[in-house]
Amino acid sequence: MADPENKVSEDGVEELEEVDDTEKTTEESVNTPTSAELASQLMRSPQVLAALQDRLGSMVGNPSGYIQSLPKPVKRRLKALKKLQFEATKIEADFFKEVHELECKYATKYAPLLERRRNIVAAEIEPTDSDCDWPSEDEKEEELSDELKNKAKIEEKTETENKKEETEQDNKGVPSFWLTIFKNVDMLSEMVQDHDEPIIQHIQDIQVKFTQTEPMGFTLEFFFEPNEYFSNSILTKQYIMRSEPDESDPFSFEGPEIIKCKGCTIDWKKGKNVTVKTIKKKQKHKGTGKARVVTKTVQNDSFFNFFNPPQVPEADEGDMDEDVEALLAADFEIGHFIRERIVPRAVLYFTGEALENDDDFDEEENEEEEGGEEEYDEEHDPDFNPAVNII
Repeated sequence: MADPENKVSEDGVEELEEVDDTEKTTEESVNTPTSAELASQLMRSPQVLAALQDRLGSMVGNPSGYIQSLPKPVKRRLKALKKLQFEATKIEADFFKEVHELECKYATKYAPLLERRRNIVAAEIEPTDSDCDWPSEDEKEEELSDELKNKAKIEEKTETENKKEETEQDNKGVPSFWLTIFKNVDMLSEMVQDHDEPIIQHIQDIQVKFTQTEPMGFTLEFFFEPNEYFSNSILTKQYIMRSEPDESDPFSFEGPEIIKCKGCTIDWKKGKNVTVKTIKKKQKHKGTGKARVVTKTVQNDSFFNFFNPPQVPEADEGDMDEDVEALLAADFEIGHFIRERIVPRAVLYFTGEALENDDDFDEEENEEEEGGEEEYDEEHDPDFNPAVNII
């Protein structure tokens, strides 16, 4: 490349006769964006980002073609690995069957404790001093001085006899034990209507009975004291489970799952059925124009619809309706929750301690999720290459 030759003009001004090609090239390179810079600019465009997101969304779940491109010997080995996986799945099914047998075995050990809980709640027995030997967080607040205790006794003596009888009645057992639990747990409180509460007040106990024969399953038993609403002393809800892999999709097996449920008939007393309501509709005759009032009975929102679930269609009856499928999925979840959490830990759901533990667990999960999503500044990342990331 030739060096520029400078000349001095007659008026003394220095002139540049030849321009340096290197300088021109350098200037052009400064003004011309690189492919990485172009990609970075494109990635800042909302239209480009939206188009890219749609494209990536359409690719989710689509096979990449890698497996299909593998050589036959490798595919053959994969078949062997899948058969091994299937054998492992069958062993896993046997494992869960034994777990169910253990549940049945230990249910007999829990039974005396749960029966005593029922007796205390229903005021059939009064706990002994040794039964009540359990530390309380409120003990310091509950400890009164002798002076305050004596004052309280004097005040109690001044109460009227009617007030005493009312107090004694309210203090029997644990008032509103199961109703309080139902209202404390969101999953259950959503099902309970105002007209259900007086009936739920009559629940004395809820028990779980495990099915020891095939098919695997369990039954929820709701025990009621005599009441003005129905004549049943026990309402039942049976759940049937599948404990082995589905032949059509064996690798989806993750343990026993509820596949069916069956309720019971509630013998409602006259005018007390809260699961139905009567509505009146006006109808007008097309020919005569005369109007008449028609009375119609329709389903009413109620917790007690829980004992009349939709039926699972048989395999030869076709696909299940989406609404029915959603109702059954919610029903299965509720039944499992009552069995796994409510019945074994009832007192903790009554006091709210179990709810606090659940909330703490949820908060920890949320904190982990939030902590894992750190803000990322691509402009200050020396290793960021938009072109590579797009590909």
